[in-house]
Amino acid sequence: MFVDSHCHLTFPELLARITDIRADMQAAQVDRALCICTTLEEFDQVHALATAYDNFWASAGVHPDNEGVREPTVADLLALAQNPRVVAIGETGLDYFRLNGRSIADMAWQRDRFGVHIEASRRTGLPLVIHTRSASEDTIAMLREADAHNGVFHCFTETEAVARAALDLGFYISFSGILTFKTAGDLRDVVRWLPMDRCLIETDSPYLAPAPYRGKTNSPAYVPRVAQQIAELRGMDVTEVAAITSANFERLFKRVVQGASTPKDEVLHA
Repeated sequence: MFVDSHCHLTFPELLARITDIRADMQAAQVDRALCICTTLEEFDQVHALATAYDNFWASAGVHPDNEGVREPTVADLLALAQNPRVVAIGETGLDYFRLNGRSIADMAWQRDRFGVHIEASRRTGLPLVIHTRSASEDTIAMLREADAHNGVFHCFTETEAVARAALDLGFYISFSGILTFKTAGDLRDVVRWLPMDRCLIETDSPYLAPAPYRGKTNSPAYVPRVAQQIAELRGMDVTEVAAITSANFERLFKRVVQGASTPKDEVLHA
């Protein structure tokens, strides 16, 4: 019924409880989850979850916040993308929230990393999982320059203007438990006008547990709370939101429907 389009089940607080988490998901009618990779070092563990369970899938990428980790090359990401059950490139993007005394100009390494992911997406045809925080102008500019139009802005917290720019590029928008927070009035306004055929739901577990679980460890079992909030804002039944967002997930992450196979000609040459 429900799909968690973005979670981090290899993080220690979740991986140690994976059997219980899966049982909770089943009880909450959460049928599928996309397990997100944040470093190359983490990929094998993320991929192992996706291959161990037939309702999990994996991404391949390096989060923009991660420093002191192996820097990805296009070749690295192309190789990882050929693994079964890998359906996306990322989590990738730009994050200027924690500059730690640096200027935006000093973050050129982050923009270079983002560019590597964009190129890998272009060559494989796999969608980008975009993280952007305090960097929406540069994020949109880089996607426009690269003519990138395949992916999702995950855990969306930006303005309506940013959402419109993302939609104009062809991207989807994914909402997390933040949507249920009392301070998220502007974000709820975005949900009210967003075309439902571009909407996804997620938890970003173990972070950002929705009300009434705020402050606790998040879990894919809580993603129906996000769907319920969208349903209330749109005047819809939650089962309709579940059906639409699940169909959107399948349309964006095409390998989920294709069995995550990699056609021989899918990885393009430069």
